[in-house]
Amino acid sequence: MHQKPNPQLTGMTGVYLVAAELSRRGLIASPTSRSAQGADILVTDIECKKSFAVQVKTNARTFGFWLLGPKAETFQSKTLVYAFVNLRKDRTDFYLVPSVYVTKNFKVSAPSKTRKSIWHSIRLDQVVQYKDKWEIFDK
Repeated sequence: MHQKPNPQLTGMTGVYLVAAELSRRGLIASPTSRSAQGADILVTDIECKKSFAVQVKTNARTFGFWLLGPKAETFQSKTLVYAFVNLRKDRTDFYLVPSVYVTKNFKVSAPSKTRKSIWHSIRLDQVVQYKDKWEIFDK
């Protein structure tokens, strides 16, 4: 069955894939309520000495950029990580990016003829150096 991806299910898929990978790497990863503001996943090490919040952004069709909320302008901390996920047919790509970097590098696009709203986004070429950088959670 081939149907158009459901945006909510796409987002949930990304959250659970990131949580599974974090768990596989020996971290405790707890997805939050989908209606919660802020982090999609709360992460800690086994000894509860390090903790992180993860904001997950997932694409199932367009893979060159991710849309962000307007909070991207100010939503940052040393322990907040963005997980940008591309669900491709043959693989899943993960980019683990510090929120401080996202805040400094995202783009705001004004409304256009084909789009009525303002877009906040970050492009793949801006985060490619963070591909599979799971060691961000070792800090």
